[in-house]
Amino acid sequence: MALKDYEHVWEPATEPDAPTVLLLHGTGADEHDLLPLGRALAPGAALLSPRGTVDENGMNRWFRRLREGVFDVEDLIERTGELATWIDEATQAYGLDPGRIVVSGFSNGANTGAALLLLHPGLVAGAALFAGGAPLQGREPDPVDLSATSVFLGSGVADPITTIGQARLLGRQLRERGARLSEREHPGGHQLAPDVLAEARSWFSASGF
Repeated sequence: MALKDYEHVWEPATEPDAPTVLLLHGTGADEHDLLPLGRALAPGAALLSPRGTVDENGMNRWFRRLREGVFDVEDLIERTGELATWIDEATQAYGLDPGRIVVSGFSNGANTGAALLLLHPGLVAGAALFAGGAPLQGREPDPVDLSATSVFLGSGVADPITTIGQARLLGRQLRERGARLSEREHPGGHQLAPDVLAEARSWFSASGF
């Protein structure tokens, strides 16, 4: 993969020695959608925000799905690998510290961020994922070591798209692989609740990325 293979936005850090937030948008959004989230989550951090390469009826996505809530897992694995290669390219091109990259995503982007953690451990230092679930769905991920990885999960109990069962399954998979996990459930649906974002911001600050 080359840097040009993904349309993306790159915003250098505005604070010295700040980490990089890798932003992965949800279905139908683009590389600009989560920039405000990145600025709110980690003020002063560098922002790297690519656009998903899958077109689903005119909507950008990171991988194919068979229907609502049912992923094409083989496609997810392949495209997550392509994204991981691109992240390595971007890390070199922009002179990033690979030990200080934190992925943050919403919905389809959160699922993809979770896939990066489980399929490419060590690629990023942490993750703040919102409205995401277990990316491999019915498959059990390999027993990778995530003990050096900090993760925040924000999930809606009434979410009809990413069910709370799938969100809790992701939490279990991450905990079993040693991730330092913070989970926050809210009573709403498929959304990023303001109080959850506030907690995620505090988590990010305390994690010392």
